[in-house]
Amino acid sequence: MTDKTILHGLFLRHYNEMLHLARTLLYDDMEAEDTVQDVFLRLGQSDILPAQDKMRAYLLTAVRHECINRIRQMSFADQFRKLYPIEFSDDWQLDEQRMQTLDAIRDYAETHLTEPHLSIFRLRFEQDLKLKDIADRLDMNIKTVFKYLSQSIACIQKQFRV
Repeated sequence: MTDKTILHGLFLRHYNEMLHLARTLLYDDMEAEDTVQDVFLRLGQSDILPAQDKMRAYLLTAVRHECINRIRQMSFADQFRKLYPIEFSDDWQLDEQRMQTLDAIRDYAETHLTEPHLSIFRLRFEQDLKLKDIADRLDMNIKTVFKYLSQSIACIQKQFRV
């Protein structure tokens, strides 16, 4: 375990820079704070510290890797919501309109998309699977899955002017 006074000194010296990097990569203040805290927790549990002249680079690299891991664990929908937050409306008519639009898109997909477009579309948006998982399940190349999904989305966008 690392000495608490050393850890506290590192925290005071590098916290702001580490937090700035995490905020830049994650676009979320709370998630960024959690990430930096996790890096310090792991550092506190470690018995070996990097050399003093390499400490800043080590800490920033650790934050970057932790941010990348968190981004990978997020679903595409979560990533999209973080980048483009939607204000939730109390107006039930807008919610009803959104539901009708989603139902219309689903109906359109069911009647106009052919296989394997439809299967890929369902797996991605109804089961929230990642492209790699879809490729594995359908025994396809991930680039092929991406191509079919892109074609399906383009078709739907053209129909609904989304």
